Amino acid sequence: MAASLLSTLATGLGRGAVGAVAAISAIALMSAQTASAQSLIRDAEIEDTLHVYENPLLDAAGLRREDVRIFIVNEDSVNAFVSGGQNIFVNTGLIMRANTPNEIIGVMAHETGHIAGGHLSRSREAINQAMGPMLISIGLGVLAIAAGAPDAGAALIAGSQGFAMANFVRFTQVQESSADQAGATFLEQSGQSGRGLISFFDRQIRPYEWQTRRAPPWMMTHPFSSDRVEALRQRVDSASHRDAVDTEDNIRRFQFMQAKLIGFIRSEGQVLARYPTRDTSQPARYARAIAYYRQAKLDQARDELNVLISEDPQNPYFQELMGQILFENGHAEESIPYHRRSLQFAPGQPLLQVNLARALVAAHGRDGAEEAIQLLNEAVRKEPDNGFAWREMASARYERGEEPLAELASAEASFTVGDYSSALNFAERARRSLPRNTVAYRRADDIVSFAGNEVREQTQRNGRRS
Repeated sequence: MAASLLSTLATGLGRGAVGAVAAISAIALMSAQTASAQSLIRDAEIEDTLHVYENPLLDAAGLRREDVRIFIVNEDSVNAFVSGGQNIFVNTGLIMRANTPNEIIGVMAHETGHIAGGHLSRSREAINQAMGPMLISIGLGVLAIAAGAPDAGAALIAGSQGFAMANFVRFTQVQESSADQAGATFLEQSGQSGRGLISFFDRQIRPYEWQTRRAPPWMMTHPFSSDRVEALRQRVDSASHRDAVDTEDNIRRFQFMQAKLIGFIRSEGQVLARYPTRDTSQPARYARAIAYYRQAKLDQARDELNVLISEDPQNPYFQELMGQILFENGHAEESIPYHRRSLQFAPGQPLLQVNLARALVAAHGRDGAEEAIQLLNEAVRKEPDNGFAWREMASARYERGEEPLAELASAEASFTVGDYSSALNFAERARRSLPRNTVAYRRADDIVSFAGNEVREQTQRNGRRS
C-alpha cells in the first residue's frame, strides 16, 4: 500500500538524492553515511505532519516550501540528517523517542539550518581542501623513504588520513554549531520555543557523551553535546518565545504519528504495553488496530477502527487504514469506498490516489483501469519519482491492452529506483511500438539514452575492477 508503513522502499532515493550528509547526531560519524544505505518509508499521514512542522521553519529561513523534501527513514537510531541538496531525512527512532512535538521541530530546525547555510555544498569544498594536507603528507613520506628514513616516511604516509580528517572535522564542527544557532533563530522567528531541542539533547544524546570523548579528536565531526547544549541554552533562555507551548494540533498530530509508527514497527506485546486495552484514547486505538492487523487479527483490528471512524468519520487516515486492511485481505471491492473517502477528506494526496487506483484495478480490471489511470497520472505529475505509482500505472495500462504505454510505465518505475538495466530494457521495447513524435515516444527515447549511458559506464567500471 503506497501510503502505509508497509510500503517500505528498500532502495533509497534513486537518482540525484545522495550526497554529502549533515546530521544532528553527536554520536555517529554521519559524514560517512548516505541516504542510499537507508530503508525509506512512505506514509501520507506522517509526511503531512512533518511538513506541517517544517513549513514555518522554512518560511522563517526564507526557503521555498516546494523545494524541500522530507523522507522517513526506517531506522531505530535517534537521528536526522540532510542529504542530496534540500532533502531532510528523519529516523523513525527519533520520532518514537521524542516526548513532545517541539523536540522533533527543534531537530528539524537544526537541519533547516544546514540547508539555509548551504552546508552540503561547502562540505564538498572542505573535503577537497582537506585533501591538500593529506597529499603533502604522503609526498613527504615518499621523500623520507627515498632519503633513507623508511620509518619516518611510513609514519607520515600512515598519518596522512588523520591530517585530512583533522582539517575536515574542524570545518564540520563549525557547521554543526552554526546549524544549532540558525535553528534557534528559525524557532524564535516562527514563534516557537527552542527548549525542545535542548531537552532532546539532554535526554537522548548527552548521556552518551562519554563515548564520544573517548574517540580521537580528529574523528569528532560534531562538537561535544554538552558544549552545544550550553551554547544553545543561553540563546533559548533569552528568547521572547522560550515559554511557547505546542499547539493542540501539533500535539494531536504527534500522538497519532507516534502511535502509527509504534503500531507498525513494534511487536504486538510492545504495542499493548504502551497502549493497553483500558486506554480508549484515539491514538491508543489506532496503534492497537495496526498491531492487530499486522498479526492478522482482523476482527479486532476492524473493531478498533470502527470506533475511530464513528468518532471521527472525516479523518482520511482512519478511512485509509480500513481500506488497506480490506484490500490486503482480498476484499478489493469493499475497500474502494474507504479509499474514496480518504481521498475526499485529503484531496490531491498522491499516495491516497495510488491506493484508490490499485483497488479499482484489482476489483474491476479493465473497467476500473480508466479511472485508475486518471488518478495515477495526477499522482506521478506531483511525484514523478514515485516508483510505486509507476508500477500501478503499468498494471492499469496492461489491463487496457496498452502494452507500449505499460512498458514505458515499467521503465519509469525501474528508472526511479536506479535499476537502469531494467529501465533500458522496458524503454527500448516501448520505443519500438510507440508512435514517433509523441510525448510518450520522446520520454522512452530519453530513458533509453540516459539508462544506456549508465549501463555502459557501470559495465566499464565492473570491467576495470575485474
